Parts: sequence; C-alpha cells; structure tokens
Amino acid sequence: MFQQVKPKSTLHTAVSILELIYHATVRDVRKGHGNALMALALNILQAVVFIAAFYVMFSLLGLRGAALRGDFLLYIMSGIFLFLTHIKTIGAVSGAEGPSSPMMKHAPMNTAIAIMAAAMSALYIQVLTLVIILFVYHVAFTPFEIEYPFAAFGMFLLAWFTGFAIGLVLLAIKPWFPTFTSTFATVYQRANMIASGKMFVANALPSYMLAMFDWNPLFHCIDQARGYVFVNYVPRNSSVEYPLYVALVLVMLGLMGEFYTRQRASSSWDARR
Repeated sequence: MFQQVKPKSTLHTAVSILELIYHATVRDVRKGHGNALMALALNILQAVVFIAAFYVMFSLLGLRGAALRGDFLLYIMSGIFLFLTHIKTIGAVSGAEGPSSPMMKHAPMNTAIAIMAAAMSALYIQVLTLVIILFVYHVAFTPFEIEYPFAAFGMFLLAWFTGFAIGLVLLAIKPWFPTFTSTFATVYQRANMIASGKMFVANALPSYMLAMFDWNPLFHCIDQARGYVFVNYVPRNSSVEYPLYVALVLVMLGLMGEFYTRQRASSSWDARR
C-alpha cells in the first residue's frame, strides 16, 4: 500500500514479466496435483493408455497394413502426441483465470500472464511426456529413427499454437456465453478423436472424404508431422501454412475479444448465474 513505484527500464520490465510468467506457470502445473511428479505421471499414463488403445484397435480391426511403412507405434504416437497437446492446451487456456478472478487483485498479476502461464504449463507437461515416452520406447523396446526431428517437433509446437489460439477465443467469449463455451469445447474435443486424422493419412483419403477433414488445423499438423517423421511418406493433401494462418487470425481475434471482455467483465456475472 505504501510502497513507492519507481519507473523501470525496458529490460527490467521484461525480466519482471518473465519472472511472473514463470511463477504463474509453476503454480498452474502444481494446481492439478500437489505433487508435480505425480501430475507428470498421470499425464504419461493417459498418453500410454491412448497409445495402447489405438494399438489394440488397429490390430483387432486389421488396419495395421493401412498405416505407413515403418514403425507402427511411432505412427500412432505421431498422432496421439499432437492430439493430446492440442486438446490439453485448449482446455488450459480456455480455463485460465479471467479479469474477475481473485488473482487479478494482486498488483503485478494480469490476464496476459495468466493466459501465458496456462499455455506454457500445458506445453511443459506435454513436452516432458513426449520426451520420456519416446526415450523409454527407444531404449527399452526398439530403436527408431525420425527423419527430420526438428521439423517434426515444429509441427508439435504448431499443434500447441493452434490449441492456444482456439483456447484464447473461447476464453474471450466465456464470460458472455459460459454454457456455449463449455459445450463447444467438449464437442470440439470429441470430434477431434476422428477429425484430427490421427487414425489415417491424408494421402489415402478420396477427395470427397478429404473435404470432411481439411478444415481442421490439427489434421494438417498431424499429416505434415508424419511427413517429417517417416522417410517414405510425402504429404500432398495438407500444408503447414494453413494451420499457421488460422492460428494467427484466431490469436488476433482472441486478443481483441479478451481486451473487450476485460473492460466489461464483472464478478457479479457469475453470482447472477
């Protein structure tokens, strides 16, 4: 209350913001579980269950031959990891603390830091999960080779970025339409179980079916990632530019919507509901 605020240099301000994002990210990671290692273990377990379920389903239905030539589990994981990262980021960002949250009463805190902390915490957990599962699979089961690892990781980050953009738009409209936002997020997550294209490749789809999936940025990310993971697959029906442009447009819309909402949101809205 009685602290005198002194003007800061640009570098000092940037460092202070990064420090706030770091502490808010740590808080967001530990919010899911009191033990950070247990939170990571639960996320790894969820990814392993997804991989095992799809492996069993492909084996029982006899669809393994329809996959790419190469490591079959790597084919499954290239879709599962990007799908989980995209979905988890949408949930984290859309559920970030808004302008009427009690945390916003603390002077250094603002909604931009809360949004970045939610996005970075989701990315941190998913990257750790990715590294640990691939390391264990490579060491304990069978060695594998990724043709272009940095480009494939770039598609992983693009899937995260598109999830961040969609989550930001949902966060902006959440105070106005909370029921619609939660319903849309649930429907979008369920629809991406199929629409993400993690169970097939775009080159194998006929044109009439391709039109049902190529609207989805995650579909392009997964298909392009498999082009970088496998040497004998060249994606012809997807692009890197489409999800990037869609994400940039959604980020701009989300930032404008969040700014408009922040000026008008009130704690009484939740109390009225």
